[in-house]
Amino acid sequence: MGTIKVENIRVFAHHGCLKEETTIGSDYRVDLKVKADLKPSATSDKLSDTVDYVLLNRIIKEEMNIPSYLLETVAQRILNRIFNEDQLVRKATVYVSKLNPPIGGDVEKVTIKLTSHRNK
Repeated sequence: MGTIKVENIRVFAHHGCLKEETTIGSDYRVDLKVKADLKPSATSDKLSDTVDYVLLNRIIKEEMNIPSYLLETVAQRILNRIFNEDQLVRKATVYVSKLNPPIGGDVEKVTIKLTSHRNK
């Protein structure tokens, strides 16, 4: 088993419960960690034998582009798509961070983390 990380994906999106958040939008950061068997690709040197991080990045950007009230909803959609579109992924953890959230204080970011495992 090996790990692939795609870190600090910066996205501008329109998530939140406040009307202003969905109208104006804000900056987000997404980090992803997936576990898969990387031994075949380490030997074959073929993209088809591994998890394509270009696909992972595309999934994240597409799902972040769909407005939601909650970051948890966005994170779950990202995980669902990863497991639907890449059969090699055994486990995935996604972190979705809202930068400078409007919560009445000097807060750098709010982050949610969700982890899923492939059902065998």
